[in-house]
Amino acid sequence: MAYRHAVSVCAGVQLVLTGPFELRLHGVIATLRRAWLMVPCRRGSVEVGRSREGYGVGGISYAPPVNDSDIDGSSQRDDGYWEMLAGQAPDETGFPVRPPAGSDPQASAMPTGEPKTPRAPVHLDGDELFGELADTFGYGAFRPGQQEVIEAALSGVDCLAVMPTGSGKSLTYQLAARLIGGTTLVVSPLIALMKDQVDAAVEMGISATFINSSIEFEERSQRIARLKGGEYELVYVAPEGLGASLGSVLDEADVRLIAVDEAHCISQWGHDFRPAYRQLVHLKSRFGVPVLALTATATQRVRGDIASQLDLVDPLVVQTSFFRPNLKLHVYKKGKHGDTQIRVKDYIGKICASRRGESGIVYTLSRKSAESTAQYLRSLGIRAAAYHAGLDAETRTAVQDDFIRDETNVVCATVAFGMGIDKSNVRFVIHRDMPKSLEGYYQEIGRAGRDGLDSDCFLFYSWADVIQLERMVSVGDDESSQRRHIRRMYDHAESEACRHATIAAYFGEWIEPCGSSCDQCADLGSELHEAPTPRAAKASKERKQELPAGARDLFEELRTLRRRLAGDRQLPAYMVFNDATLREMATALPSNHDELLAINGVGAKKIETYGDEFLAAIEEWLSR
Repeated sequence: MAYRHAVSVCAGVQLVLTGPFELRLHGVIATLRRAWLMVPCRRGSVEVGRSREGYGVGGISYAPPVNDSDIDGSSQRDDGYWEMLAGQAPDETGFPVRPPAGSDPQASAMPTGEPKTPRAPVHLDGDELFGELADTFGYGAFRPGQQEVIEAALSGVDCLAVMPTGSGKSLTYQLAARLIGGTTLVVSPLIALMKDQVDAAVEMGISATFINSSIEFEERSQRIARLKGGEYELVYVAPEGLGASLGSVLDEADVRLIAVDEAHCISQWGHDFRPAYRQLVHLKSRFGVPVLALTATATQRVRGDIASQLDLVDPLVVQTSFFRPNLKLHVYKKGKHGDTQIRVKDYIGKICASRRGESGIVYTLSRKSAESTAQYLRSLGIRAAAYHAGLDAETRTAVQDDFIRDETNVVCATVAFGMGIDKSNVRFVIHRDMPKSLEGYYQEIGRAGRDGLDSDCFLFYSWADVIQLERMVSVGDDESSQRRHIRRMYDHAESEACRHATIAAYFGEWIEPCGSSCDQCADLGSELHEAPTPRAAKASKERKQELPAGARDLFEELRTLRRRLAGDRQLPAYMVFNDATLREMATALPSNHDELLAINGVGAKKIETYGDEFLAAIEEWLSR
């Protein structure tokens, strides 16, 4: 197997390497055999390139060449890609050799069928690509990385996309599906959220459905018949569903692209390994179509495992920057520090009370903490609910639906909550306790600010959290790895370096200090120390993003209209238009369809469905 990757050394610079080199980054060593430069990059740009073997890691300096014998010797023990090879013999490319077919019960669970001939590339010019982007999604430009992923899919090239939450990963396969034709199969672990994902696609005029165990037999049969008839552009399935029954149905469908969402779940080295994902091993050869593997968090080692497990052939790797400047990172150490006493419960109350009416998530280590925190917030008059694995499925679904539809403002949850929730207006994320890894932390704070507006992320931590997390470590082969992840998370919290820069470095990217988006680079969160502790429920104005006075009033009226329209269609409000789109309407004041189409997030389908009502609301407001 071959592999593509770029090598970023610092902002604006990439290296051309022609022999074995050793790259060093904050004490992490990775060995690279051969690589070459495709495009220069800068902070926030896309890294796209190829390397025949191994990985390039962003770094500050590089050492002289090492001997070939070193590559298969001591460097394999380094913290990096080569650790993945432990216990597995590499082939001539340096990637691990998969065990023979049938030796892995999960991998063999999906019937292989007869391999299909690879489909031909789809050729489009730029006007067609950008025209469909504008017509379907209402955007005039792609976000970093999106165009490269889509063009790979059109060209029939496998692709591994590592793009942070909120960067628009779902748009890549949705737009590709529209352009390629036939059916795109989307594999997702999120059965409870598939309906919302399908509803969002349908709102944009994309023919979509999901097939999983939550639907009745008769409805399932009807959807399968439509799938065979070529009526769906997108079909969402769970990895568990790719067994004999659905697998044989898909053999009769015109599948032209496969998107594997949350692809890190296939890697045993990832922070959220799910054995069911190993059933995807034969997808590539079975359907003869390109595979898009999509994830928000993956270290070099996890990327290699994803590519290997999914049988990606010479995959294009697209990695966008891990730096999200709209996320403001605040970190507080629990306990007393000089004259300041950090009582987590009180501080959570301050944060949520000052953000009444806004959506937020509070993550806790235990179910008991989730319940008690939700109860405390409700006593302050905040619409809060608990979510954890101890609740029955019906209750969890109700909490999730209420949160997505803005009927509940704050969810207090264990890590069982949040993956894949495409809710654009989460304005804050609080970690009541320290997460068990930087991967998990980054994934969870990524649920804030998906619409690009400023959002706050608060982390509370202590050494007691480390002790509690280490008690929860499962005994097994990766016990020491789990403990290293916990200690590294604690080191991150203790660090005085830029928080965004240290997170980016962990994932192999070097950036300059953020300057204004974390508490180490700017004076963030100090007002919490002086803020009064809320004690009882009382009326309070909702906190709003800064807008001119008149625009702020119109924005609130448009939000009210959005809530009504969403209720009529039984949809989450953000599926009508997100907050960023409404803010732009409130300042641009469009008066006709053409002006409304010029606003980001307004496409042809949404003009047809909602355009006249929003234009009428703006006109009525201007006439007062």
